[in-house]
Amino acid sequence: MLNRVILMGRLTADPELKSTPSGVSVTSFSIAVERNFADKSTGSRQADFINIVAWRQTAEFISRYFSKGRMIALEGSIQTRSYEDKNGNKRTAFEVVVDQAYFADSKQSDAGASKPSNNFPTPESFPEPAKGTGFSIGDFEEIDTDDSDLPF
Repeated sequence: MLNRVILMGRLTADPELKSTPSGVSVTSFSIAVERNFADKSTGSRQADFINIVAWRQTAEFISRYFSKGRMIALEGSIQTRSYEDKNGNKRTAFEVVVDQAYFADSKQSDAGASKPSNNFPTPESFPEPAKGTGFSIGDFEEIDTDDSDLPF
């Protein structure tokens, strides 16, 4: 069976680190994930709000370094749990249990107004290869191509 989830979105609130009675760290929060398509008439995108749970060191990492509005990338799995609400009705909760969490916005950006980074590496930013590999970054040059002879 395969149950794998990869998400990227913004935290809707500051994550709170809590502990179970046995001392295991846990945090619960939600992220807003924009859909890939926009409404044709308004141009706006809808967002899905997804509940997330992280345990142990992952929970501590998220609680320490992420706050409301920050972009986060997550890897994990979907889990369901059943419970009874205050009125005795049976409910099912769907959550993503995080295995890995990653920074998805730049460190310098303002949490609420993060913009995608277009800071692609340049050849000058690459380290020189180890001696004996037979080439260096300076040996490469940009090729000017003429697209008119391409078959597509």
